[in-house]
Amino acid sequence: MKTLKAVPVMITTIMLAACTPRIEVAAPKEPITINMNVKIEHEIHIKVDKDVETLLKTRSDLF
Repeated sequence: MKTLKAVPVMITTIMLAACTPRIEVAAPKEPITINMNVKIEHEIHIKVDKDVETLLKTRSDLF
């Protein structure tokens, strides 16, 4: 009686052992393309003293 219960367990074990997964690593046939649409905006705010501001207005050859 015990052998009749063991037969399905043995068959199931053999069937599961036969189903081994197959892993394959291969390079893609077409190159990988990455499209990046980037928009960068910036603003620079400079705060100066009144004396420096008048100096910059009168002496434009400094920069």
